[in-house]
Amino acid sequence: MEEEIKNAIEVLRKGGTILYPTDTVWGIGCDARNKDAVAKIFKIKQREEYKSMVVLVCNETMINRHVKEVPEAAWELLESAEEPLTIIYPDGRMLAEKIIAADGSVGIRLVKDQFCNTLIHKFGKPIVSTSANISGENAPSSFNEIKLDILNKVDYIVNFRQNEINNTKPSTIIKMALNGEFKIIRK
Repeated sequence: MEEEIKNAIEVLRKGGTILYPTDTVWGIGCDARNKDAVAKIFKIKQREEYKSMVVLVCNETMINRHVKEVPEAAWELLESAEEPLTIIYPDGRMLAEKIIAADGSVGIRLVKDQFCNTLIHKFGKPIVSTSANISGENAPSSFNEIKLDILNKVDYIVNFRQNEINNTKPSTIIKMALNGEFKIIRK
């Protein structure tokens, strides 16, 4: 695992894209602060540029750094969540322009998965996480379901947990307002 983390970080630091196992499905990732790297992912996924992407962080400090104000209710939700939870916060900041939605919001998931958490912690910056599929297609539930088109376009494929059959699904997504009110976007 350590060698794969080292290799992935080297690619991320150079503005490259990685294909990696996340706490949900296999994802395509890059440095969430690098606009050129983010543009590469939009091209790989053939995704419309008005659709923002989720960012993974490893700790509360990273959430605070990239969200202007975190509603108190968000901390309570994160603490009680048993499954991966993405929260869309108002007023994202210090991320690549296309990561922040037109309304200024940003989707962030605090990962508990050991591989992702260690990768992000050692990289020191948030990482984009978007499912390893062409936009509009179903997310692959295992590495073996990832299409050749995706495999050939990323800069590095993490050689870790490729043989696992995941029963995981994409994260629950909640959009939260500053007053703590929220709406479930995906369950």
